[in-house]
Amino acid sequence: MADVARGSLACVGVGMTLGSHLTPLARSHIESADVVFVGVSDGLVEQWVQRLHGDVRSLQPFYADDKPRQETYREMVEAMLAEVRAGRRVCGVFYGHPGVFAQAPHEAVARARDEGYVARMEPGISSEDCLYADLGLDPGRLGCQHFEATQFMLYRRTVDTSAWLVLWQIGIAGDLSGGRFDTDATHLGVLVEVLGRHYPLEHEVIVYRGATLPFQTPRIERMPLSALPGASLGMSETLAVPPCRPLDPDPAIRERLANLRAAGV
Repeated sequence: MADVARGSLACVGVGMTLGSHLTPLARSHIESADVVFVGVSDGLVEQWVQRLHGDVRSLQPFYADDKPRQETYREMVEAMLAEVRAGRRVCGVFYGHPGVFAQAPHEAVARARDEGYVARMEPGISSEDCLYADLGLDPGRLGCQHFEATQFMLYRRTVDTSAWLVLWQIGIAGDLSGGRFDTDATHLGVLVEVLGRHYPLEHEVIVYRGATLPFQTPRIERMPLSALPGASLGMSETLAVPPCRPLDPDPAIRERLANLRAAGV
């Protein structure tokens, strides 16, 4: 009987567009849970989840201006695990995919498992998935690199400019405090300077934000790289940078593969 009473945790994604991206499995976790925690900032999404369950608790109050996000995430994890330890079936609901740019779900699942509880993560439609669809971008055609914007600024990365480059969370680009919810033209200017090591300043980039409500349209705003510091950006904006040079063929490898084919290998 003790095993039956043990708590469990499921972190699920509701996708990006309200109502239309929720998988049947994610919905079943929400409806069958004893308590549901919602980690989304949109009040409409929270109200919608409340229609599926009678005990829905928001994780948003853990956020505060100038409060380090790492502290916020620790508190979110502790709130969910406290209910798991009390023997309840807990469901954490997050935007998009619960494992994409979402630290708290990963940590909560890992810690729950370390403590011997059943814990799982169910995928959802992420902003990345919507970006591919809305921009008509096939990552298998030319390749695609993904980085978090501030991390991209802090470390020297090897950038393949013959492939797409996607920078996430440009709305807080350059934040070292971990407590800001916006950026400014000065910090974006530094990002442009870093990108300018690889791309011409006149190279066209795309500011993207996926739609979160069925009646919305995605933001797809094209501009030269040099104009990025003047753009109005929020927490949900992403920067997509198209290739600026063609793919560079490797004649030696091409010849070897051609010879293998000719030999019937």
